[in-house]
Amino acid sequence: MTLHTIGLISLSMEPTNPDSVFAVALNGRYWHTLNDGRVQCDLCPRYCKLHDGQRGLCFVRARLGGEIVLTTYGRSSGFCIDPIEKKPLNHFLPGTPVLSFGTAGCNLTCKFCQNWDISKSREFDKLQELATPKMIAQSALIAGCKSVAFTYNDPIIFLEYAVDVAKACRDVGLKTVAVTAGYICSEPRQEFFKYIDAANVDLKAFTEDFYKRLCSSELTPVLETLKYLKHETDVWFEITTLLIPGENDSESELEEMTQWVVENLGTDVPMHFTAFHPEWKMMDAPATPHLTLILARNIALKNGVRYAYTGNVHDFKGESTYCHNCDEILIGRNWHQLSTWSLSENGHCQKCGTAVAGFFDGPPGVWGAKRQRVTLK
Repeated sequence: MTLHTIGLISLSMEPTNPDSVFAVALNGRYWHTLNDGRVQCDLCPRYCKLHDGQRGLCFVRARLGGEIVLTTYGRSSGFCIDPIEKKPLNHFLPGTPVLSFGTAGCNLTCKFCQNWDISKSREFDKLQELATPKMIAQSALIAGCKSVAFTYNDPIIFLEYAVDVAKACRDVGLKTVAVTAGYICSEPRQEFFKYIDAANVDLKAFTEDFYKRLCSSELTPVLETLKYLKHETDVWFEITTLLIPGENDSESELEEMTQWVVENLGTDVPMHFTAFHPEWKMMDAPATPHLTLILARNIALKNGVRYAYTGNVHDFKGESTYCHNCDEILIGRNWHQLSTWSLSENGHCQKCGTAVAGFFDGPPGVWGAKRQRVTLK
């Protein structure tokens, strides 16, 4: 095998065995050569056009020897066991632990990123954990997790690694979860979500101006991803919007966003409205008032969203799940900690028998709100 060096890592021009590669690049998919000799990455709508040795904006996909390689295959920024509600997913295996990990880099440039130390990282010393797909699946199984989550940074940019991990998880009966901004092209979108069981999609705002100005991206491809998930897959997904004062929290925008969700995705897709705290390049922006989250939730409910939540705050009413038919409290929550449980094992309201949308597999888990660091061996 011929190894090449770009920056701090070794890159390989030849295909590698996903179960034996560590810190070695894997040949990437979804690219083509342009007439001027550059190679265009076709993974996301950014369409980075690269000369030999250059990296895409995501930093982890690079051109080497006339093709695109993924430079972070087998490397992670660390593994933790989280409550599934932290993703956030409120209607997917409630109360259960999920083995969570990410890599480095991102294909968006959100100035408000809450995980900027990972997603904006340009240093590969952030990637200390080495793991094959089988190691990850086996570790999750041994730890008693019900699923594995690709999170902390967007798994779209490490598609080849994520897909191999998802396949390994399916082999041992584990579910997989993607926390993503949904900024991906049509063909790779189909491959990626083919192996995903649940997703939380960040719908960052509902204007092209916000996406362009604060994320250097576009809204339209994200909406296309949401419609694809709803109408062409069996993936359970929920939507999260981080509300930033003065940027995406106006009543008119929340009205338009929630109406679009109901009209295009239906009434059963849960929406999470979460509080912004000053981070990254928006340290001078104010934190989100609790009343703004309550307003957003009320607008969503008024417009027909059956399951609307507040997040990043302590709010029992806003975090809990209610029956859309009889208004009975079905799942009580306080900061990822479950309390009330009034669902049958097959996900029906115990009071009136109405089915609740989601993926429920017997009684709730008891993991709680704790977070546990894991070292894979």
